[in-house]
Amino acid sequence: MTDEWRGWREAAQAALYGDEGFYRSPVRSPEGPAGHFRTSVHASPLFATAVARLLTGIARELDTGTVALVDVGAGRGELLTGVLAALPEGLEVTPYAVEVAARPPGLDPRIEWCAEPPAGVTGLLFANEWLDNVPVEVAEADAEGVPRYVQVRASDGAERLGSAVTGADAAWLERWWPLSAPGERAEIGRPRDAAWAGAVGSLTAGAAVAVDYTHVRDGRPPFGTLTGFRGGREVRPVPDGSCDLTAHVALDACAAAVAEAGIDASAELTGQRAALRRLGVGGDRPPLSLATTDPAGYVRALAATGEAAELTARGGLGDFGWLLHRVGLPALPP
Repeated sequence: MTDEWRGWREAAQAALYGDEGFYRSPVRSPEGPAGHFRTSVHASPLFATAVARLLTGIARELDTGTVALVDVGAGRGELLTGVLAALPEGLEVTPYAVEVAARPPGLDPRIEWCAEPPAGVTGLLFANEWLDNVPVEVAEADAEGVPRYVQVRASDGAERLGSAVTGADAAWLERWWPLSAPGERAEIGRPRDAAWAGAVGSLTAGAAVAVDYTHVRDGRPPFGTLTGFRGGREVRPVPDGSCDLTAHVALDACAAAVAEAGIDASAELTGQRAALRRLGVGGDRPPLSLATTDPAGYVRALAATGEAAELTARGGLGDFGWLLHRVGLPALPP
């Protein structure tokens, strides 16, 4: 890693996706993302079951028995593996894992491993905690309230203010995350907007879902959300390749970018709690009478209830945002 001062986007790109980066190096991260942070995919198989229900419903709406499932930011293929195990008989699925790391050994041979979302597919594109790892510039208002790019040193994460934010980045800040008071910070989400519009645009018909920690324009955090994760713990973000680098996603801006790209797709932004409940994942306890009539079934149902509660918990995984675009399908009723 170089020790020169660089913008956060360039520094994070190298730290995460360079040859020795966090997501590419089998030495730095042999377990993959699962070794450093717990996602909904790792928390419970109920999450994969919910995605399988979503995919099945889309196939039904499209009136087809053959669909694609594109997992963007696939990690080691955990979500695809779970969905394939949960699918009903008779539905033929072509699974794609979009990931920069090498294909892990022993993965289901049906899963196609690729670096970019395949173009022209019909089905479901699902991106769970992908956009938060798309590197972005960080801006901070100086003593006069002028937004400036934040520069960072890879070796130790030290920061300094650089040049004033101008052009398209300045326009994005003004529209989506205006800064004025000295010390206020923002993550400039333009690369994420473009990445998400490109992903949605790869579908011919079906649905695209982005799941991430998020915030909206009226509730942006005043000092940004950039942080790091290593070994299951939150750490100071240092772009040296030793940790994950993540920041919450302005999903409202991503939704607008899809429309502005001319993609004919409806958009719905909701929370994980509501989205999963709609897909049959709730936290309701099984009736106590089941303990008498079917003790083993009661224990299984109780375990599932606990897992569902974690997936939908306020202050935890339930606070994730779900951005759903339906392509070539009618919008969901309000």
